[in-house]
Amino acid sequence: MGSTAHRDSGFGVYVHWPFCTSKCPYCDFNSHVRQKVDEGRFVAAYRAEIAHRARLAPGRRVTSIFFGGGTPSLMQPQTVAAILDEIAANWSLAKGAEITLEANPTSVEAERFRGYKAAGVNRISLGVQALNDADLKALGRLHSVEEAMAAVATAASIFERVSFDLIYARPGQAPWAWRAELEAALARATEHLSLYQLTIEPDTLFERLHKAGKLKVPSQEAARALWDITQEITTKHGFPAYEISNHARPGAESRHNLVYWRYGEYAGVGPGAHGRMVMAKGRRAQATERHPEMWLTTVEGEGHGLIEDELLSEEEQGDEFLLMGLRLTEGIDPDRFRALAGRALDPARVQSLISDGMVERVRGRLRVTAAGFPVLDSVVADLAA
Repeated sequence: MGSTAHRDSGFGVYVHWPFCTSKCPYCDFNSHVRQKVDEGRFVAAYRAEIAHRARLAPGRRVTSIFFGGGTPSLMQPQTVAAILDEIAANWSLAKGAEITLEANPTSVEAERFRGYKAAGVNRISLGVQALNDADLKALGRLHSVEEAMAAVATAASIFERVSFDLIYARPGQAPWAWRAELEAALARATEHLSLYQLTIEPDTLFERLHKAGKLKVPSQEAARALWDITQEITTKHGFPAYEISNHARPGAESRHNLVYWRYGEYAGVGPGAHGRMVMAKGRRAQATERHPEMWLTTVEGEGHGLIEDELLSEEEQGDEFLLMGLRLTEGIDPDRFRALAGRALDPARVQSLISDGMVERVRGRLRVTAAGFPVLDSVVADLAA
């Protein structure tokens, strides 16, 4: 890159645990239903893959670790501890590093959560998804609203940092209902909320139902109204958006996700994990084998599960930087874009978007406006052209 900007953004480690008790109809994540998992065998593979990444990118200082899935809260605490120990043995761990574990409300047990805390986890992210029992059932979730709120309370009693997710723009969701649901969520939230607009993803049950006319989602205008309500209520409660779908009290932002959005460097380990590692010749895009058992045997045979490891061109880096950075309300540094892409942003395109009220310049940075965020993809495409 010719600079240390990627390191200034932090170095994260993403650990993918791909197993779930059931597959949600809207989910396109790399998740697989298994009744039994040989955790000891998988731990050995995670250790091998972590050691492999450390050989590729030695001397890094880990600022954040994120256990995603799948359902990481199905892991035994000793599995989490073993993986964290291996990360610490191969890289230095920053003091106060953020260590997040995703959990489903159905897998929340106070004793297990205490085990995660003892292992080193200091932040929990709960997949609540809705505060309406009928909608939870339609989303394929196995918990009730009562169970979800009990899980939030349990997590908050053990961890100082707790986040939970909700999905809005659900079929038949009225503005007044989302307003009430969001108010209820903010009454329980401690510092962070992730609020995602439902999208129909390829190769999901929801896509098949949608194509068959059996699932109707809100119109573009109705979804925009729900977006506006989201911004209004979260701001009122002191949870402003810092990223297009994420809201936090100031200072409580997800530091790991900021590594992604600020185009930092991160290692991805586990089935289907992605990474961006900066090496001598430049920034590399990496991905591992998606199928859990195939990943396992590949790591056991070759010492790692990478199936993609490609050097990114300047153009590709510039595109990724825009795609990630413009999601943030803080926006991007145009000088860093120039360093990555080998060219400056087109002044005429920038000025046109400013004139249209889609972006603005603030203290040398370029950021998307409130009017621009609902059409972010178009803004990014225009700037990248």
